[in-house]
Amino acid sequence: MPGYRIAWVTAVALVAFPMVIAPALAQPAGIEWLPVERAPLVEKVRLDGVIEAVQESTVSAQTAGTIMELPFDVDDRVERALLIARLEDTEQRSRLRQAEGNREEAEASLIDARQQFERIEALYRRDVASRSDFDEARNRFDAARARFARAEAAVVEAREQLDYTRVVAPYNGVVTERHVEIGEAVRPGQPLISGFSLDELRVIAGVPQRYIEYARDSARLTVSLDNGRVLPINRVTIFPFADAESHSIRVRLYLNEPTDGISPGMLTRIELATNERPALWIPADSLLRRGELRAVYVRDRQGDPRLRQVRVGISDGDANDQRLEILSGLDPGEFVAARPGALFERNAKKSRKLTSPWPISWSVFLVPARAKSRV
Repeated sequence: MPGYRIAWVTAVALVAFPMVIAPALAQPAGIEWLPVERAPLVEKVRLDGVIEAVQESTVSAQTAGTIMELPFDVDDRVERALLIARLEDTEQRSRLRQAEGNREEAEASLIDARQQFERIEALYRRDVASRSDFDEARNRFDAARARFARAEAAVVEAREQLDYTRVVAPYNGVVTERHVEIGEAVRPGQPLISGFSLDELRVIAGVPQRYIEYARDSARLTVSLDNGRVLPINRVTIFPFADAESHSIRVRLYLNEPTDGISPGMLTRIELATNERPALWIPADSLLRRGELRAVYVRDRQGDPRLRQVRVGISDGDANDQRLEILSGLDPGEFVAARPGALFERNAKKSRKLTSPWPISWSVFLVPARAKSRV
């Protein structure tokens, strides 16, 4: 039993030894100290949005016919007023010629009726023609004039039907879908080609109703892509009603920059600034993470670094200048060490060297004591 006591005393001494000398480890020189700063924290609500084109439409046929030409396909860029579909126009041209013939006939009848009316009117003023002859000539002239107007309208309609056989792009854009193929017979109202314009885009998002008043100020809104690119906005449109299921209110955010690399359907991240409160901040690279541990090296009165556990809140800033909110563990005016990982590893190595000054295992002290007790 005395052997065991000697072994345990030795073990306790070895365990206690590093606790005594650990604070006395020589600290590395040239530590960069960063201040703990108090600055306002703007609370933000993060939302998801979808980019859509302001001008997006499907062009439909306005007359019946067979598709004869489709110059563009999906993903082709089209300029305004270019031909995007052509229908067979034999029937429309025939109707136009017929309408023009009817107009010429109506015009001839109108000229004859006008001449007859002018002669009867002159005779009526000299009391040579009767009142009934005058009224009859005037009625024939009015009827001829109405038939000519009707024939003229028929020509305009026939010409429009002929123009409908040539479908042109309503704006500069990109073809997204082709609903028909060459040789298909189409009817009025049947979709032909869909597309959208990239000249003006907007972001659609649903904002919870308790934050809708903040969303009316475009300066509080920040739109960004997954790669971190920020998309400035110039105006906001808020729908006058809420969604019945989600109880959120739809908001349109119109982008005011060139749309290179941006396409409708892409997801965006929206940050809506709401309340503002004071907070403590440290640079993000001054935080030490080891498993569940979150700590920093704080400079004490002697200028030495002391490891202290902290509670961390949200992060703010971009990848090059990110800062962390400190909920507890630090006070304003204190200083924390930059790059604490390297400092932690150097101290750990020195601690291991000091706690094992001799290359002897624990069994050296325990085995002789056990042997002596058996004797």
